[in-house]
Amino acid sequence: MAYARETDPLVLGGKTFRSRLLVGTGKYETFPLMKEALEASGAEIVTVAVRRVNLDRSSESMLDYIDTERYTLLPNTAGCYTADDAVRTAMLGREAGLSDWVKLEVIGDEKTLFPDTGALLEATRILVREGFVVLPYTNDDPVMARKLEDAGAAAIMPLGAPIGSGMGIQNPANLRIIMETVTLPVIVDAGVGTASDASLAMELGSDAVLMNTGIAGAGDPVAMARAMNLAVEAGRAAFKAGRIPRKLYATASSPSEGISR
Repeated sequence: MAYARETDPLVLGGKTFRSRLLVGTGKYETFPLMKEALEASGAEIVTVAVRRVNLDRSSESMLDYIDTERYTLLPNTAGCYTADDAVRTAMLGREAGLSDWVKLEVIGDEKTLFPDTGALLEATRILVREGFVVLPYTNDDPVMARKLEDAGAAAIMPLGAPIGSGMGIQNPANLRIIMETVTLPVIVDAGVGTASDASLAMELGSDAVLMNTGIAGAGDPVAMARAMNLAVEAGRAAFKAGRIPRKLYATASSPSEGISR
């Protein structure tokens, strides 16, 4: 039987989704191009940076190009460097009517954009108490993943590589350990550059992949969005099917038993 995503849904924050690809809205040349890429991606969850969107709608906004009947908005706290700032930004997004979901980012280093995991954990605890569905962006650290789960996070979102780097999955072993360590959905976030990176993330067993630059920065964002959609679905299907073991030596495709000589 062929793999069907309809029978293998992603359950996240109490909601059910068919697509396991989450996409961002930044870095597109135009809002119409962003809209077309979102449609091609097949995604059902779309991230928006609270600090970079026109919330009062007094002028053109990316929100004018996102069908909220079709997509679940996932506001993010991009650009925040302290727990207080991230909490304040999440509150602002909720008060503006975006969502009580948040992709929580607390950046610790301006050059690498690696998370400040201590501040991230603090902000997670606060926002969970405030009733948010918190999806924290973190390092590929199994210990911190477990702490975030204990703090009440709805998913763990470890980086595959630095944000926007396009380097692909740099530490597959840590990602696999995280998947074995926590019971929450694991969503690989950041560093995906092309379809094979997305497929690998899914083949490792991640529940979903989130990306922005890999699509928005491509030569043809719409075509890349379509490719990422197919790659995530193929990677999930391969994971569910179960790959053959790796062996050092060859094994004949056609067995020799029963062959007359």
